[in-house]
Amino acid sequence: MSRQAPIGASKSDLVLRGTALAYLGLMVVLPLTALSVRAAEPGFGAFWKELTNPFAWHALKLTFATALVMVFINAVMGTATAWVLVRYSFPGKGIMNALIDVPFAVPTVVTGLMLVALYGPTSVLGSFLGRHGWGVIYQQPGIVLALLFVSYPFVIRSVQPVLLEMDPAEEEAAATLGAGAFTTFRRVTFPTLWPAILTGTALAFSRALGEFGSVVMVAGNRPLQTKTGPMYIFGEIESGNRDGAMVVSVVLLASSLAILIVLNRMQRHGRPVHGR
Repeated sequence: MSRQAPIGASKSDLVLRGTALAYLGLMVVLPLTALSVRAAEPGFGAFWKELTNPFAWHALKLTFATALVMVFINAVMGTATAWVLVRYSFPGKGIMNALIDVPFAVPTVVTGLMLVALYGPTSVLGSFLGRHGWGVIYQQPGIVLALLFVSYPFVIRSVQPVLLEMDPAEEEAAATLGAGAFTTFRRVTFPTLWPAILTGTALAFSRALGEFGSVVMVAGNRPLQTKTGPMYIFGEIESGNRDGAMVVSVVLLASSLAILIVLNRMQRHGRPVHGR
């Protein structure tokens, strides 16, 4: 009897693990494999030809450029927002904390529609900006704005728990020794927050590479100007060029996967250091 219980428990563990792995394979691994195999079928020459197509190349460059701009803004503003939520008390703080997760719940097409309504050429704000040469909607700044909205929570929700767990004793000690607020943040607080900031920005960057719903509403779909990678993929599928769509898809997929793998390894490598 004493031997049967561990055997039964072991079988349950195996079933649970097998089910989880099978679900992962069905939902993630198989689609990734199918896409990679399909993109590699025409051969390297055809792959390179589609990749160096001026329209595809520009779409990829625009995708990475706008995502990078978004990341820099999000890193600063996301960290500042998390700091305010953790370190200060003020009326409406609970509502503000809840609103941060709204971009996760709002459909991305609705996000694009909201931005068009606010910054579009016929809106009050959009027409004002347009008269001063600061076009937003149907321009590249509109793409950055859409990416900022959909990726807004990532840095905040990554940094916020770290700030909550931080012991303020080190910051107080630095202040006691004569360090100013900026020096204390740079020498004491920032090294602790840096891994969380990196995690949030990496997730936001990966998210931005595949954003379609909000961008298609604000970009204008102009080749060599405002057409991003996901929009290029959709257009090539619609026009029957599946090889071109597959190539750009693989590049975006490989970039996101590489970011997540590097991030995972950095987190695993950093755990012992953080625990000291």
